Amino acid sequence: MIRTVARTFACFALLALSTTTLMAQQEADFMRSMGKMYVVVAVIAILFIGMVLYLYSLDRKLTKLENQISHHDEAETTH
Repeated sequence: MIRTVARTFACFALLALSTTTLMAQQEADFMRSMGKMYVVVAVIAILFIGMVLYLYSLDRKLTKLENQISHHDEAETTH
């Protein structure tokens, strides 16, 4: 099941990447000439920073839950 999902995701990512690369090459000069390339880069940077912050907070929450579970298991084995 996981392999099928991974393959599907890899195929979709490859297709999306190749399509956007072709379109980006054609539109790069247009975007630069209109001064909108910086807006695109800024939006991508903001999205990337947001995802990193979300993953960091999610990691902290999971670590906290794992510690609670391990402390709970230790308390049960001692009683």
